[in-house]
Amino acid sequence: MIRIQEDVLSESRSIPREIALETKNLQVYYGDFHAIKNLSLGFPKYEVTALIGPSGCGKSTYLRTLNRMNDLVQGARYEGEIWFENMNLNDPGIDVVDIRKRIGMVWQRPNPFQKSIFENIALGPRYHGVRSKAMLEEIVEESLRKAALWDEVKDRLHTSALSLSGGQQQRLCIARSIALKPEILLLDEPASALDPISTIKIEELISILKKDYTIIMVTHNMQQAARISSHTAFFLMGELVEFDQTSKLFMNPEQQKTMDYITGRFG
Repeated sequence: MIRIQEDVLSESRSIPREIALETKNLQVYYGDFHAIKNLSLGFPKYEVTALIGPSGCGKSTYLRTLNRMNDLVQGARYEGEIWFENMNLNDPGIDVVDIRKRIGMVWQRPNPFQKSIFENIALGPRYHGVRSKAMLEEIVEESLRKAALWDEVKDRLHTSALSLSGGQQQRLCIARSIALKPEILLLDEPASALDPISTIKIEELISILKKDYTIIMVTHNMQQAARISSHTAFFLMGELVEFDQTSKLFMNPEQQKTMDYITGRFG
C-alpha cells in the first residue's frame, strides 16, 4: 500500500500556488523518433512535483528539455513552448547558459568534479563573475548548509570530493546547483543509485529545499513520490496520461492506465 505523509496530504489539499514553469504543446524529437507528444503541464511554485512512469516513457527526456539540456543530444529538436518568467525558453535568442543557472539540474548518479569539495561549489559562481575570496567562502558555506552537508565536510573542504560517500556526493551536487541561486531544481532520480539511509537523507533534504525552490523530480519509486511530492504526473509512451495532486492520483486516479500502473499491472 502506498502511504502519503500527512504534511504532503494536507499541503496537496491547499489552494494551488502560482505556476513557476509551464510547457504548452511541447514536442520533442530525436531524429525521426517522437519522444514527447504534445505535452502541456504547469508546475506549482515552491512545491515538489514527481514525474512517474515506466522506463522509456519520456520522463527524463521531458525533464532535460525544461532547461534545454537536450540541446546537447545530437538530433534533438523541439516544437511548442516552455514558459519561465515570461520567457519562452524555446525562442532562438534565449541564453541557455543563464537558463541552466536559473534552472539547476542534478543527475541520477552523483557526478562531482575531480576537484576539492570547495572548488566543486565555487567553480560555478566564479565562472559567473564572483571573484571575491570572502564571497566565495560565504557561498560555499551557505550552499553546503542548505544541502545539509556543512557539518560533515567543514573540516575537509580542500580534500577531493571523490573521497565522499555516494550520498554525500549527491548532496554536494545539489549544493553545487544551489550555489548558482536557481529558482527551480530538476532532479533526475536523485536517490536511485544510493543506499536506503542516503536515500532518506536526500528525501529529507528535498522536503526542506521546497521552501526556497520549485522542485521537479523524476522517480521510479512510487513510494518516494507519495512521501515527498504534492503533485504527480504519470507519463506513458511520451504522453502525459494524468496530472493531479499526489493524494488524488494515487488514491483515486481518473485514468484506468494510471490505476493499472500504480497497482503494478505493468511497468
